[in-house]
Amino acid sequence: MASMNLFTTIPLAADGRIPTIYFPRRRPNSVPVAATSPESPPEIELEFIGSKAESDGSYPVEKAKAISGEKLLRNIMLDNKIELYATYGKLMNCGGGGSCGTCIVEIIEGKDLLNERTNTEVRYLKKKPESWRLACQTIVGNKENSGKVSVAYLFLYEVYNGTLNDEDNYSM
Repeated sequence: MASMNLFTTIPLAADGRIPTIYFPRRRPNSVPVAATSPESPPEIELEFIGSKAESDGSYPVEKAKAISGEKLLRNIMLDNKIELYATYGKLMNCGGGGSCGTCIVEIIEGKDLLNERTNTEVRYLKKKPESWRLACQTIVGNKENSGKVSVAYLFLYEVYNGTLNDEDNYSM
């Protein structure tokens, strides 16, 4: 049969019916699942340490797990209903675009399980400690590693109003 395009007329069969055109069936290009995926993807355990000490002097700790390399730290916190923003940040955050700085966190442990600082973070946090990250720019894991990451969330007002002092020690 000659090549067809949208404007090619299909000749009618001798009895006036439209002829049936058969196309060869394509075989799916698939690889057996067992050959391509590991038994279970690597997981990162996350520990979120609150910024305000409780009456006994301990800091509140919330825990979550995430598949390595699949989510931003901001999304993990929001999905697990872990407080990321203070009042100002709740109203004025950029939605994860890296332009407001309201999602600053401090990485206490497991920095090697996170991506390198992005250009946005380098620009925004250039005079801040290396342990500070923007949660909206931080990818947890690299799809191959697993381990534990401890994060202290710093509310923007503590960072810029000077209420965050060097005496705050988030290590457990």
